[in-house]
Amino acid sequence: MIRNITSVFVLAALLIACSKNVLTGKKQFTLLPESELQAMTTTEYQTFLSKNKVVSATTNRDAEMVKRAGNRIIKAVEEHYAELGISDKLAGFKWEVNLVEDKTVNAWCMPGGKIVVYTGILPITQNEAALAAVMGHEVSHALLQHGNQRMSQVLMATVGQAALAVVVANKPRETQNLFLNAYGVGATVGVLLPFSRKHELEADKWGLIFTARAGYNPQEAIGLWERMEKAGDGQKPPEFLSTHPSEGRRIEKLKQMMPEALKYYKPMGTGK
Repeated sequence: MIRNITSVFVLAALLIACSKNVLTGKKQFTLLPESELQAMTTTEYQTFLSKNKVVSATTNRDAEMVKRAGNRIIKAVEEHYAELGISDKLAGFKWEVNLVEDKTVNAWCMPGGKIVVYTGILPITQNEAALAAVMGHEVSHALLQHGNQRMSQVLMATVGQAALAVVVANKPRETQNLFLNAYGVGATVGVLLPFSRKHELEADKWGLIFTARAGYNPQEAIGLWERMEKAGDGQKPPEFLSTHPSEGRRIEKLKQMMPEALKYYKPMGTGK
């Protein structure tokens, strides 16, 4: 599959791809066609699930909660895109939500809406609204194509346009690892690529909005990130923070974003 998409990658590189994100309306540097990343996701997601213990939502309350929160976030995203008249931009999304038994504090969303939450993050989220905030944040990274941008920047910095074809065609393992690292999948595939401060703030903003639209109180995100910062207890920070740099200023920014998010907040069942 990787060999088959080589020509597409090269063409994108030669054109110095600069696309516009439909959610923000801003230009972004993405060498890799999102449709091709979604094709890679189909394989990598199933491979990941086959190598890890998926917790059944039919027999486990935590897994049921993860499914419920994820489905509400997904519905919120789809409603938001419908209101903007851009539902077609979600055509390649085949949403899936799973809880995986792993003590690592982590969660991620691949292109096309493939979501995984690790059991290790649940003691920190502590409640469903905070869990929804995590999932809204991760889904926002995928919608904003931040992983694509990270991969594009690394490819251009390390191999340049001319050598891109060689890397993709002749080094499938390196390409696969770059993909996994870009989306924060697992801790054994190498050094995870950090999101930029700009990407984090964008994901924070839209994550709050989708959390609120899903009927969860977005203010739970404040406590979540406070607990996340304390989770390391002076030791190695949680895996989640290796791809999501947390600073004291982040809480301040979340508070500044909160009034806009609260405009979308209608608690489930109130109809208000």
